[in-house]
Amino acid sequence: MRSSDSMRIGELAERFDLAPHVLRHWEAMGLLTPAARVNGRRRYTRDHVVRVLTIIRAKAGGMSLEQIREVLDATGRAERRALLQAQHAELERKLQEIAASKRLIEHLMECGAEDFTQCPDYRRMVESATALHDEPGDTCVI
Repeated sequence: MRSSDSMRIGELAERFDLAPHVLRHWEAMGLLTPAARVNGRRRYTRDHVVRVLTIIRAKAGGMSLEQIREVLDATGRAERRALLQAQHAELERKLQEIAASKRLIEHLMECGAEDFTQCPDYRRMVESATALHDEPGDTCVI
């Protein structure tokens, strides 16, 4: 590896708007492979850039650092896929909630009712959204 193909910890961190101590922490946790040392200083490669971006995207997708490490350390495609299926389902659930919230907001921006909570269309939207959250056996009888 030529020195022009590598970068110092500050350069890698700056590329992703991270503090250098974040990369050191990720190394300590086993998320980021230790960098080669040149004259006692860490030197990172393009592979580290890919790994850092993977960690950042996984964190943005709601994964914990421990979950990310499990995925990165998975020994094969089947193991990795199994680890990711639950996270995928959680992201799908969140996307549905976001879409429902977006529809409510869009309605409210156009709603002509003085008190939007009394708008029949709004009330239908809210009632259908709450029906999605009601699970069988989750009713309370007073």
